[in-house]
Amino acid sequence: MAGIPELKRFFRSAAGIDVDKDDLKRFRLFVDEKVDDIAIAGRNSARWNGRDVIEPQDLPITKGLQERMREFDKLDEAVEIRELLSRTLRRPPDDITFSEETADVLSEVFGGISIALARSFRIVDPGLTNPSTEHWDRAFELFRLLL
Repeated sequence: MAGIPELKRFFRSAAGIDVDKDDLKRFRLFVDEKVDDIAIAGRNSARWNGRDVIEPQDLPITKGLQERMREFDKLDEAVEIRELLSRTLRRPPDDITFSEETADVLSEVFGGISIALARSFRIVDPGLTNPSTEHWDRAFELFRLLL
C-alpha cells in the first residue's frame, strides 16, 4: 500500500494515534466511502441548482470541516498527504462530474475529513493510542451519521 509512512506520520501528528498496515487499509475504505458520499451530495446540490457539473460550493462542507481543512493545511505532513490523496483518491460514480476547481479542492476536503477522523478516535476513547477494529467501526458510524 502506497503512502504507509506518510499516513503513519499524519495520524501521529494529527491526533497522537499510532496506526498499522491494517488500520491504513481501513482508512482507504473510509476515504473511498466518503468520496461516494460527497460526490452524491454534490451531484444532488448541482442538479438542484440546474447544473450537471459539481462546483466547490456544491460540496457538503460544514463550518467544522472548514476548520479541519485549515488545520490540515498547517500540518507539516499536509504536502505529502495532499500528493498521496491526489494520486489515490478513487473516482466518483460514473454519473458524477467534478469541475476542475472542485477536483483541485478535494484533497483539501479529504485532508480535513482525515483530521476529523484521526481526532474522533480520542473522542471515542480518550486514552487511545492504537485503534482496534472496534474503534474504527465506531468512528465510521459517527461519520455515517453526519456525512
